[in-house]
Order: sequence, then structure tokens, then C-alpha cells
Amino acid sequence: MRQLETPQGNYFEDFSLGQVFHHGVPRTITEADATLYTALTGSRYVLHCADTIAKECGFQSMPLDNFLVFHIAFGKTVNDISLNAVANLGYAEVDFKQACFAGDTLAVTSEVIGLKENSNGKNGVVFVRSTAVNQKDLTVVSWIRWVMVEKKIPHPPSMTPVIPDYLGNLNAENLAIPPNAHFSDWRDHYSDNQYRFDDIEIGDNIFHRDGLTINQSDHSLATRLYQNNARVHFDQHAMNTSRHGKRLVYGGHIISLCRALSYNGLGNAVWLCAINGGTHANPSFAGDTIYCQSEIIDKRVIPSRDDVAMVRVRMLGVKNDSPDNMEFLYRQDAGRTTYHTNLVLDLDYWVMMLR
Repeated sequence: MRQLETPQGNYFEDFSLGQVFHHGVPRTITEADATLYTALTGSRYVLHCADTIAKECGFQSMPLDNFLVFHIAFGKTVNDISLNAVANLGYAEVDFKQACFAGDTLAVTSEVIGLKENSNGKNGVVFVRSTAVNQKDLTVVSWIRWVMVEKKIPHPPSMTPVIPDYLGNLNAENLAIPPNAHFSDWRDHYSDNQYRFDDIEIGDNIFHRDGLTINQSDHSLATRLYQNNARVHFDQHAMNTSRHGKRLVYGGHIISLCRALSYNGLGNAVWLCAINGGTHANPSFAGDTIYCQSEIIDKRVIPSRDDVAMVRVRMLGVKNDSPDNMEFLYRQDAGRTTYHTNLVLDLDYWVMMLR
């Protein structure tokens, strides 16, 4: 009787520049998925909570949260790109092109655009550009990410590294705004009477007050919702011999928790348009409590729109401490950023905010 092998995922040596993956298992996103996402994150952004208000604002129905869309699209790439990952390191040029609704089906492709071996000879960094399209073959979201992947057989670096160029800031004028969306009739109580565009200034900081403690069951269920099957999130037996000795919380779950927390203060930041870049600065584990602080780093009016404008936010996720108790969150020296060991997320994004 034969013992057949199952797919083991790709190791660093299996990747080559220009390689294209057509990822398996397209996903139809349902209302149940959206409901579960709300239950796991506690997000209160009203466009994703109230069908009546979404329709009042010009949407055909309640749109899916763009972070949910991103995580599900990202999950499609894991089996080919990061099943053997040590860690997902960062994102760039995450551009949301189309609103997504319950019933839409996403299919995802990725192209390898960069490769760099690490000096330890045990792993390397793979850079990919991924694109998710809907059932009409329209691009919903595209992004670049880089991930550290194990080598099948450790060996000293032998290849010339190729590190792709990417934009550090997407042009706000080129970002997609949902067609027919309008907010002139918005009532302040829809979003708990919070700040609008004209109430905030570049340089403002907002500590979002509440903390969220990560339950073992919640982060596992969230990662399953996205069909992200990376071993570092699920296989405790394998992680017993890792540096941390326990499973890592999927970084996307941290992003969603921070976005949910940021409702306190940014409740009128109603539509995520793009992520300029992101870094998972330190790992998170079950039992950690996450806090969030946002820095306003840019503001842009939208020509011919008096109901909404663009705000660029630096969202910082902190574990097990309040930012005002910490000596620093990050330091920048000679172009290099050093993070406090309790800072777990640094995410730079553009969002559409009510005026």
C-alpha cells in the first residue's frame, strides 16, 4: 500500500522571480462571514453595521469591511506563499479598488517580485504582489507583501538579492471612492457624535482608550475565518520548539482589533481606501491585551466634494501597556525605525472621513 504525500507548501528555494501563482479555492463572502467578523473584532463602524444607513449613503446594500475583504484575499495566498513562513513582515501599496458586498466571490493571484536570503542561511524574504478580483473580473484589492520563509535545506546565502521598489505613500488623489456614495445627510448620532475632518489637525494624536484581551479561541477562529492555514498560528506541537514556544496571533487579527478600537475618536473615518505600508513590529500571543493610538499625518480635501475628505493615519498597536506609560513607541535614526518591544503594529493608511 502506498503512502501518498500531501502538499507541504513552498520553501524559499522553491520561489523564483516572475513566478505567478493562481491561488486555489475562490471564496464567496457571505453575510454570515461579516457577522462573525463583527463578533470577533467588535467593530462598530456603522456602514458595516446598518443596512439602512449604508443604503441612505448610496450603497446598494451594507458593504463588507475592507479589512475583512483583505484578510480573506490574503488567506488565499498562504498555501502557496507563506505556509512555511517564519513571520509575515510587512505590507505596501494595499489599494482597495471596488466595494465588496455579501455574495461577491474573490479569486487571487500573486507574482514573485523580490527575493533576499538572510545571513543566517536558514531562511529568506519573499516579496510578492497579489491581486484579488471579483466574479466580474474587476480588481477589488491589490497589495505587496514580504514574508520570511524557511529554507528546505539551510545553506549560506548564494544569490544576489532583489528587493523591489514600492511606493511609501499612495497618492490620495488617485484612490478609489465608492461610486454613488454620498454623506451629506449624515446625522451625527449615527457615529456617536465624533470628530469630523475639520476637527482634527496634522500632528494630532488620539489614544483610543479601550483595551482588548486576545482570547485563544477568538484569534484561532478569526484566522480560520480567513482560511489562513499558516502553521505558526495553529500547530502548538510544532511551535513548542520555536523561539517563542507558542502560537503566534495572525497579524491581520491585530490590525482588525486596532481598527475596531480606533472607532473611539475616528468613528467618522468611514471608508478604508488604502494602506500605504505596515509592519508587524513584534509578535502577539493569546492573553495579550491590545491598545491603539492613532497619529494624524496628512489631510487632503477631495475636489468637488464637501461631504468627505481624505485623512492619512498612522495606527499604532501596543500590547500590555498604555502608550502614555511607555518611554517611547518608536524611534527613528538615520532612516531606521526602532520599535518598543510592546509595540506590535505600525500601519499607515488613507481613510475617507466625514467633513
